Amino acid sequence: MTQAEIPATTLGLLPGDTQAVPVSLVTTGSWAKVEAGLEPTQRSFARAIGFKPKAGGVALLPGPDGSLARVLFGLGDPEAASHDRLLVGKLPGLLPEGVFRLDDAPEPTETALAWLMGSYRFGRYRSGGGSQARLVAPAGIDAAEVERIAAAVAMGRDLVNTPANDLGPAEIEAAARTLGARHGASVTVTQGEALATEYPLIHAVGAASPRAPRLIDLTWGPADAPRVTLVGKGVAFDTGGLDIKPSAAMLLMKKDMGGAAAALAAADMVMGARLRLRLRLLIPAVENAVSGNAFRPGDVLPSRAGLSVEIGNTDAEGRLILADALALADADSPDLILDFSTLTGAARVALGPDLPAFFTEDDALAEAVAQAGRAAIDPVWRMPLHAPYASLLDSKVADLNNVSGGPFAGAITAALFLRRFAPNTKAHGHFDLYGWNPSTKPGRPEGGEVQTARLTYTLLKARYGN
Repeated sequence: MTQAEIPATTLGLLPGDTQAVPVSLVTTGSWAKVEAGLEPTQRSFARAIGFKPKAGGVALLPGPDGSLARVLFGLGDPEAASHDRLLVGKLPGLLPEGVFRLDDAPEPTETALAWLMGSYRFGRYRSGGGSQARLVAPAGIDAAEVERIAAAVAMGRDLVNTPANDLGPAEIEAAARTLGARHGASVTVTQGEALATEYPLIHAVGAASPRAPRLIDLTWGPADAPRVTLVGKGVAFDTGGLDIKPSAAMLLMKKDMGGAAAALAAADMVMGARLRLRLRLLIPAVENAVSGNAFRPGDVLPSRAGLSVEIGNTDAEGRLILADALALADADSPDLILDFSTLTGAARVALGPDLPAFFTEDDALAEAVAQAGRAAIDPVWRMPLHAPYASLLDSKVADLNNVSGGPFAGAITAALFLRRFAPNTKAHGHFDLYGWNPSTKPGRPEGGEVQTARLTYTLLKARYGN
C-alpha cells in the first residue's frame, strides 16, 4: 500500500457569497438581544423547545415553509474558566447536511478552524460518506491558512487512525515522501545494513519485524535560514517486544506513531505557510515485534552517540529510536530541536490524555511554548527535568539503562534519557503526548489526534513568520 491509497480527508470553507443558513452564536449575555431580534414564530418556537444559551445548546428554527431558516447555538459564558474555545467544533455533528454561515462569531478564525476540525471523520473502512454540514468562510479571515491547518490536522489524524496492517514503517515513509513532494522538500531514507551501522538502536528495535525499520530525513527551506529540527517517534505498532504487553494494553498501539504524525502535521503547516526557516524532520520508523531476532532484556546495545545502553525493558523502545535520531539532530547544531512521542504512561497518569507533558532546560523556550499552546488552543504542561533523577538510569554494565530501577518519575527519567543524546542543543523541547482523543469533544472527534502540532506551528510562525 502507498500513502496515496489512504483516502485524504477534505475539509474546506465555502466562498462568502454562497447561500447559507445563518447560525446565531448566543452567550448568556447576548441571548436577550438575539431573542428579541428573531421572527415572532421563531421566537415562539425557541421558547417552546426550551432553548437556553447554555454551552453546546442548539435549536433548529423553521421558516414559514417549514424549512430550516436559522440555527441558535449556545456558547454559555465565554468568561467562565471552563469555556471551551473550540465549542463551535461541536456543530458539524449536530447539523443536517447543508450550507451554514456564522453570525457575529467572536473569534472568526478560531471558530472556523474549530468547525473544520470538528467536521473530521475517518471513513476509510466504512461504506457511505454520510452527510456534511459545510461552512461559509467568515468575513475577514485568512481562509487559506485555516484550511491548511485543518488539512494538516486531518492528515495526521488519518495516519494515527489507520490500523497497523495498513500502516507500517514503509507507509510512514510514503507519507513523508508525499508531503515532501507537495512542498518541494528533499527526503532521504536509511535502512538495511546502513541503518544497522549508523543507527544501531533504531535497527535493533525494528529487527524482529518483517517490515524493515528505517530513518526518514526530510529537509526543506533555504540552507542559510535558521535551523529547526522536528523528531517524531514512528513506532507503527508496539507489542512491547519480548516484554510483551497484555492484550488490553496493546489495543491502541497503532497510535504509537502519534509523535511522527504530529511532527508530519506540524511540518505540513510550516512548509505550507512558507516560514523563513530551514526545516529538518527526522522520523525513526519501526515496528516493535516479537521473533527470534528480537532484542532482549539485558542486552547491551551501541548507539549513534557512542553511548552503550543496557536494555532494562523492551517495551521502552520509543526512547531508543529517538536517541539515535536526536544524536543525528544534535550533530547538526540546529537553533531548535523539538521531539514528539507517545512515550510514557507516567505522563498520562500525571496529566491525563488531553494535556501533553513538556520538558526542557530552556526557560525562555518553555514560556514561548506555553504561550503558543494557549494561543493555538493546543495546551501542554511543563514538567521538571530533575537532574538528580538521572542516577536512576545508571547501569552496572553500560553507560546507562533505558529504564529506571523503580516505579517513580517515569516520564522524567524518559526525558532525561533523551537529553543524554542531544547534549549540545540547549533549545531542546520534548513532548510526551497521548495522540488520541478517548471521547469526542468539540473540534476533537474520538480517535487519533496530533497534539502539539498546532502549538508547534504557532510557535514557529511567531519566530519565523513572513
